[in-house]
Amino acid sequence: MPEIYIGLMSGSSLDGVDAVIADLDFGQVLLIAHLHQPFAAELRAELLALNHPGGSDEMRRAALAANELACIYAAAARTLLARHAIEAETVHAIGCHGQTVRHQPADGYTIQLVNGALLTELTGIAVVCDFRSRDVAADGQGAPLAPAFHQAVFASGAVHRVIVNIGGITNLTNLPTSGAVTGFDCGPGNLLLDAWIQQHLKQPFDSDGAWASSGCVIPELLARLLSDEYLCRPPPKSAGRESFNLDWLMNRLGGGERPADVQATLLALTARGIVDAIENFCGGAEEIYVCGGGARNSALVELLSQQLAPGKVAATDALGVDARHVEALAFAWLARQTLNGEPGNLPAVTGARGARILGAIYRA
Repeated sequence: MPEIYIGLMSGSSLDGVDAVIADLDFGQVLLIAHLHQPFAAELRAELLALNHPGGSDEMRRAALAANELACIYAAAARTLLARHAIEAETVHAIGCHGQTVRHQPADGYTIQLVNGALLTELTGIAVVCDFRSRDVAADGQGAPLAPAFHQAVFASGAVHRVIVNIGGITNLTNLPTSGAVTGFDCGPGNLLLDAWIQQHLKQPFDSDGAWASSGCVIPELLARLLSDEYLCRPPPKSAGRESFNLDWLMNRLGGGERPADVQATLLALTARGIVDAIENFCGGAEEIYVCGGGARNSALVELLSQQLAPGKVAATDALGVDARHVEALAFAWLARQTLNGEPGNLPAVTGARGARILGAIYRA
């Protein structure tokens, strides 16, 4: 019998929810169905506002946003089930990441908005959410959590691989042929690229890096961006919109730069963050596989291929998992870990005191 789970992921790009149905029987990961549900502009604006301190009645607004997210997540799950004639009763659980609005592990907390109880009520399916808090309670970063999934699905005893997830923030997983699996958030991914093009061209993202390719890298600006303390810090470490945002960029601009040149420089920043992380902490890597939204940015992938040669650079599609669905599948897998009483974190990645069973469970 198939072992069906649903994975729901909405990341720091704030573009919407990625939903998957997967069969995880015998530890395999078989994608059955998927969809992407964009966020309405009003919700995206509210979530972006909640990422920053200030504003009135934040607690009420956050609670209402969590309810709205639960409704969107539930609708995505129900749509997938209906399209593929799968009964809710056959689903073991939903693994829901929720929407990060604050990530402050140094202060002992991380907040991913979702009303898990409401999501269970709306779907009739058990929900596992709040995955990051237990790791933070154990003095970990609470992120990234995908490396345990990457290890289970992509590791090879014959080839040293690195998995690079380019979402709003970029994280990587180092999968050597022997020894500990490591990983960390290595800097901005799509977040700054999206914010800059939205501000100047009113487009949601830079398709294939076309706008960046029309500009020229500004060496002095790139050097200022790369000198940020976070990028120079050794792992374990994790980042969010608190670390990299449009204000962060504006404070580093000299004034008068051509917008297309800034976009080109931001593309170079994303690539250099990845390349430096691999060269400094993943020595000997032979194959680099990219997933997340950035895997579809051909200009970025080409830049990585040039800078990481002779290493092979390809999307995780080459390993049988569509690059668009890796993170949502990871949270379906993490939900299975939780229900089976098995750890979901890797202490060598997050810096936690030890392996921990992650997440809060809302039984159907």
